[in-house]
Amino acid sequence: MPKTDVLIIGSGIAGLSFAIKTAKRFPRQTITVITKADDSESNTKYAQGGIAVVLDELTDSFEKHIEDTMRAGDGLSNREVVEMVVKEGPDRLEEIMQWGIEFDQDASGNLALGREGGHTVNRIIHFKDITGWQIEQGLLRAVAKQPNITLLPHHFSIDLITEHHFSHKISEPEPGISCYGAYVMDQRTGRIEKYVSKVTLLATGGAGQIYRTTTNPIIATGDGIAMAYRSMARVKDMEFVQFHPTAFYAQDENPSFLITEATRGHGAYLRTKDGERFMFKYDDRGEMASRDIVAKAIDHELITRGDECVYLDCTHFPKEDFITHFPNIYEKCLAKGIDITRQMIPVVPAAHYLCGGIEVDLFGRTSITNLYACGECSCTGLHGANRLASNSLLEALVYAHRCFLDVSEKLNDIPVNESIPEWNAEGTIVPREQILITHTRKELRDLMSDYVAIVRSNERLERARKRLDILYHETELLYEKAVLSPQLCELRNLITIGFLITKQSQERKENRGGFYNMDLEA
Repeated sequence: MPKTDVLIIGSGIAGLSFAIKTAKRFPRQTITVITKADDSESNTKYAQGGIAVVLDELTDSFEKHIEDTMRAGDGLSNREVVEMVVKEGPDRLEEIMQWGIEFDQDASGNLALGREGGHTVNRIIHFKDITGWQIEQGLLRAVAKQPNITLLPHHFSIDLITEHHFSHKISEPEPGISCYGAYVMDQRTGRIEKYVSKVTLLATGGAGQIYRTTTNPIIATGDGIAMAYRSMARVKDMEFVQFHPTAFYAQDENPSFLITEATRGHGAYLRTKDGERFMFKYDDRGEMASRDIVAKAIDHELITRGDECVYLDCTHFPKEDFITHFPNIYEKCLAKGIDITRQMIPVVPAAHYLCGGIEVDLFGRTSITNLYACGECSCTGLHGANRLASNSLLEALVYAHRCFLDVSEKLNDIPVNESIPEWNAEGTIVPREQILITHTRKELRDLMSDYVAIVRSNERLERARKRLDILYHETELLYEKAVLSPQLCELRNLITIGFLITKQSQERKENRGGFYNMDLEA
């Protein structure tokens, strides 16, 4: 039975920064980081824009950042959380820079500050257009220096271990539920073992793979949220799915290549195929409106015109200027046959960020004892109905630190539960019909993309809910008798995510931020 003092599920900015701090604070304690793909594969890796943080006190202020965040969240952000995250941001940035992570500088040697939609001033620190990759690599280097951290790639978390596994009296969410670790599959051997821990942190990222078009990597299947929900943790605000307005349009590409919002902050225009700039019809800020507004505007243009995509126009930029700021985008577009100096970039909205998730308090504590969550899988109250650009990496850093602070107060006093049962695979068989898994996953993505995406309606939601019930029961029957595979477990998790998004969409009775139901119009 593998034992560890701290179990971290997920290897993005949230999980790794928490691991580093905990390892340094408790050099005699063991920290295990589990990730289902390579150690560097995470949503963090694909973040192009950067980290929103107040550094220039002459043009910016905490209050400006707070108000920009509240405005983007359409009034549903928790002000206490927003103030905390914004004000603690500079210290968290300084920490990771001390770990050796570097960002772009201006001609004076100061950190270069970019601007993105929804921000009223320049406050985005970045590294070219591959900020997430830069952070991920720096964190992995820092992890490698800590001898008490074990990083296990290609390990898939099946379920959290709670009283449900040795008590039949648990039937609804209650304060008495505790987490004792997780059942984990070694994907190389197929063996499922119990990883018993004092503290478990979920940092599993988002769930963009629930949709046909997403900027999220293929690992983003909502595993942490689904596991927490099955353990009866509280999950909220799942109806608020943020669609990034500008993903490169290419049929059957997964994930879609993200064209960072910073290009519009730099002066790029959105146009229809006949060259019309259309954003000022929808918002006085034009291309610099918040993501929910821009995504809905593009969706409306596509529907009314019958077009497959709109276009991002960067042709007026000096070539060297664009390459300096966005070298990765320039090369990727060139590889796709688009020379941005002469041609506009075809773009469509794509599922990008989940504003809801596992409900946590100011220290990342879930409703389950000794279970923490941070990063995109959590719902802190920062984002409200719509995330402000580049606030996600900031939130992950701040909440990883707050989880660390709380864990530090009690880690030495938490006993290890020795009575956890082994995983029971008795009576299961290898399924003959793998097509049942692949076909159901495709049907699920089509269902969510057609009925529970940027624009929803009561009828669409009800149809989705009924079909999801069928998919759930079909998949549970397969799960109960099959030898488990990551593909089957991901499907099960995605169906749970689809159910939560649809159910909580039906429960919301007003349009706010990233949620829009055409039947709720005034």
